[in-house]
Amino acid sequence: MNLSKKRIVVTGGAGFLGSHLIKRMRHQGCTDIFVPLYPDYDLTRLDAIDRLFAEHRPEVVIHLAAVVGGIGANRANPGRFFYDNAIMGIQLIEAARRHAVEKTVVLGTICAYPKFTPVPFREEELWNGYPEETNAPYGIAKKALLVQCQAYREQYGMNAVFLLPVNLYGPGDNFHLESSHVIPALIRKCVEAVAEGRDEIVLWGDGSAPREFLYVEDAAKGIVLATERYDKPDPVNLGSGMEISIRDLARKIAGIVGFSGRITWDATQPMDSRAAAWT
Repeated sequence: MNLSKKRIVVTGGAGFLGSHLIKRMRHQGCTDIFVPLYPDYDLTRLDAIDRLFAEHRPEVVIHLAAVVGGIGANRANPGRFFYDNAIMGIQLIEAARRHAVEKTVVLGTICAYPKFTPVPFREEELWNGYPEETNAPYGIAKKALLVQCQAYREQYGMNAVFLLPVNLYGPGDNFHLESSHVIPALIRKCVEAVAEGRDEIVLWGDGSAPREFLYVEDAAKGIVLATERYDKPDPVNLGSGMEISIRDLARKIAGIVGFSGRITWDATQPMDSRAAAWT
């Protein structure tokens, strides 16, 4: 598929990953890209989605939009995270079918993987257990969209593909301690400790959890390649294929930032292998 000649809608295109994706697509010659912004388009509302499709007539839809956060945000908002993510995706995919969109690309989450999935993640493990409890509402809502994409392909012949990015990092990341993921949260903790002259930072968990990371610009490249070339029903991971423990990651970031104090682990607090928040 030659994306430079298509009308494209990217939900979540103003976010961390989305902004890098838009930049990548424009660099490749895409000129007709529309990013729906809240509150102009509240994607939890079917009337807003129908208006989006009527006004912009997309030939390609890339669905990145999500309500997401770290472990603290997931624990505080399980109902909201389930409903908003499920309803946005379900209604958007249905609208893409009704409007005969040529291709729909849906971004899932590694929070959909079972709690004890080995790292690096492999697609065949996706249905081998229940997700980590804290992330389950968000992860299951996203995984339901995979089922919808596959069901619509089978019944309606819809070209819908599903991608699963691992933990992303890079320029423009979210550094808010209540909603950020592990790398930006660690960077902020270390930078603030250095600035304030503190000799200790406290992190959740015991540091043993393994993680797989991917630079955000590489993720954007993967999404573009999948949109251009991948047309199969099976989900595809976007990852590096490498792992590192949180403990080793914390030491590495502390060294880069220049924090030489103690790293203390609070094992009474949850720390799963995917989303994180920090004390």
